[in-house]
Amino acid sequence: MAWTILFVAGLMEIGWAIGLKYTEGFSRLLPSALTLACMLASIILLGLAVKTLPIGTAYAVWTGIGAVGTAILGIILFGDPATALRLACIGLIVTGIVGLKLVT
Repeated sequence: MAWTILFVAGLMEIGWAIGLKYTEGFSRLLPSALTLACMLASIILLGLAVKTLPIGTAYAVWTGIGAVGTAILGIILFGDPATALRLACIGLIVTGIVGLKLVT
């Protein structure tokens, strides 16, 4: 169950990171409120996950999910570059996340 909670926390991490782009410096009310809600949910869920999982593993997986998801959505939504090297680096992060899951 802790891994599921951690995964959802990672999704919330993606939500607030992408949400920052839409807040326009927190000048837009609805995107700002949704972004702040994702931030709060992400931290609370991470806190619940670390009750069971090792902190180093949980934090690395949480940030990894956030980084990978944000990078992919940046490519899809905002036209960020999708070079082979960039995609390979994203793949390395995914490999690290999977590796941590397998050894924990």
